[in-house]
Amino acid sequence: MKNSPVRWRHLLALAMVLIGGAFFSSAVFAADPTFSFPGVQVHLGSGSAAEHTEISSGIKVLLGLTLLSLAPAILMSMTSFIRIVVVLSMLRHALGMQDTPPNTVIISLSLFLTLFTMSATLQEVNTKAFQPYSTGKLTADKAALEGFKPIREFMVRQTREQDLALMVELSKADRPTTMDDINMLQLIPAFMLSELRSAFQIGFVIFLPFLLIDLIVSSTLMSLGMMMVPPASISLPLKIIMFVLIDGWSLVVRALVGTFT
Repeated sequence: MKNSPVRWRHLLALAMVLIGGAFFSSAVFAADPTFSFPGVQVHLGSGSAAEHTEISSGIKVLLGLTLLSLAPAILMSMTSFIRIVVVLSMLRHALGMQDTPPNTVIISLSLFLTLFTMSATLQEVNTKAFQPYSTGKLTADKAALEGFKPIREFMVRQTREQDLALMVELSKADRPTTMDDINMLQLIPAFMLSELRSAFQIGFVIFLPFLLIDLIVSSTLMSLGMMMVPPASISLPLKIIMFVLIDGWSLVVRALVGTFT
């Protein structure tokens, strides 16, 4: 109770500061409806067409920066990147080398293979959306719609019906009758589930020969009574030399690219 007058004085002082700031800001904006921060200038009230053009350009820059920040998520969820990077990571584990090739090499190779497998789709986006927009034949919203159609068609081709039906069931939405009725909130996770399923199927086939080498080496060491020798120290060089002799990287890349054609 003794601190109540002090607390009330603090609240009264805070209220006076807020009211004074409100009057000050209203007076400033009434005199000159413009305020600026470093690199940003905002005009209040009515203005000329040039001022509105500057504001719309600033909004375009903001949307562009937002799109760049979302680019990794878009790359991972709407392209062939998921299947490729998962298969290459499983190949590294099948060889028995946890850090070789390093993550930067795996990601870089996955990015270039993604561009290679998506080249036809990206070329279609460039022809139907980007070139007409750059020449002024399409507006920004129409160009975005036209550019998204090839990516959507690619995702639909690679999505299993069971995964799409699962997402429709989980969302408790009506069953789509045509491709245009598919909601993106249902298509994107269904596409990602289908890509993970395909990647694990390919990874299982890759694991089998390396698992066979591990079993042969383990049984051989046990039959020789060399139980103290780690099997990985012998099986790892054998798996590497076998992978090099059969040109394993070319086979894996060829198989990955062939699954998208």
